[in-house]
Amino acid sequence: MGSYVPSTPAQRREMLEAVGCASMEDLFSHLPQQVLLDRPLNLPSGLSELEVRRIMEKMAARNTVFSSVLRGAGAYRHYIPAIVKQVVSKEEFVTAYTPYQAEISQGVLQSIFEYQTMICELTGMDVSNASVYDGATAAAEAVAMCRDRKRTKALISAAAHPDLIQTVKTYCEGSGTPVEIIPVREGKTDLDKLSSLLDDSVCCVLLQQPNYFGLLEDAEAAGKAAHAAGAKYIMSCNPISLGLLKTPAECGADIAVGDGQPLGLSISFGGPYLGFMACTNALLRKIPGRIVGETTDVDGKRAFVLTLQAREQHIRREKASSNICSNQALCALTASVYLSAMGAEGLQKAAEQSFAKAHYFAEKMSEIPGCQLRFTGEFFHEFVAQCPDIPKVMDALEQHGILGGLPLEGDLSGCVLWCATEQNSKEEIDQAVAIMKEVCGA
Repeated sequence: MGSYVPSTPAQRREMLEAVGCASMEDLFSHLPQQVLLDRPLNLPSGLSELEVRRIMEKMAARNTVFSSVLRGAGAYRHYIPAIVKQVVSKEEFVTAYTPYQAEISQGVLQSIFEYQTMICELTGMDVSNASVYDGATAAAEAVAMCRDRKRTKALISAAAHPDLIQTVKTYCEGSGTPVEIIPVREGKTDLDKLSSLLDDSVCCVLLQQPNYFGLLEDAEAAGKAAHAAGAKYIMSCNPISLGLLKTPAECGADIAVGDGQPLGLSISFGGPYLGFMACTNALLRKIPGRIVGETTDVDGKRAFVLTLQAREQHIRREKASSNICSNQALCALTASVYLSAMGAEGLQKAAEQSFAKAHYFAEKMSEIPGCQLRFTGEFFHEFVAQCPDIPKVMDALEQHGILGGLPLEGDLSGCVLWCATEQNSKEEIDQAVAIMKEVCGA
């Protein structure tokens, strides 16, 4: 490691002399000889910056970069204003770590505080944490917030994202929390089945809005049913959709969670992502992770501090109900800058355009023989459609630089989950429909 330490040979000699050693070997003389490396590591010679760049560019050229994306399923391609990357690329943000020392971390703490404020405004909830790893983790942590001694069972809609369901199940297995899946009817949560599953053992009901199939759930009715049975109500939301839809608070949610990826985070091999969490004041002391609060310093000036970590294992040890002890600060900052740049009006326009483009796409696709919407319910910016010759359709689209929708399996085999956002122009959608018509022989 000596060659990686930023100190001069003279400085190293001075430090060795201070501890009574003549060389680096003397420093490690107490270790058995058999564990010491007596030869150089078998590593290739170093390369210049230009040589490394050439190698990396060749590797990057092997990637397929689609000019048009018509797939969502949890990862969405939205327009990101240039200022977002400009701000978050500043080295004081990129290199910042956990703001334990408030006196030297005011900038990072304020950025987290602003993020929390925006998430509360977006969801209508009272309090937000400083973020968790991703939307699925947020959902799993939310379920853990609701569990108590008498109420231990969690109900999750089968219309939620499969990865979210699996993550919640994994967390609940470790804590001994039973999980029961609420069946789906015509692509949406079966509320009659939900009512029959609710009893005094249920701690929470988790619903996704819009759901995995893109459909809009009757979120208010689900919340009323959960509360009538004494259970908590969790909503997992697409943050862009909240530019148009009712907030989780307006739907009666106790906890709002979701993936913040659409808020300025580009799609890049699945990450890094951002899980947002917000809740009512009644659940303030059960929310995991960090909360940054506003206070005043000794001079009466505005200041920010880490205020609450009530559930963490390094605070409560064996009584902790969460092992989250970090946050996605850089991703949260990205979401904050994105929301600031877009503003309420910009977010609403992004949601409106996504809605309009998806409905235009669905209408044009339905004109192709053999293609039709699988479900009749209202949707936001994703929809499921039956399509003939799915492999041929996907290959034809890919040859024109278009990433098609996600082919589904199981009961929905022969169907594709399609998505459109404000990034998809009318020309792109028309081109995709024309290619599909040609493949289907229309």
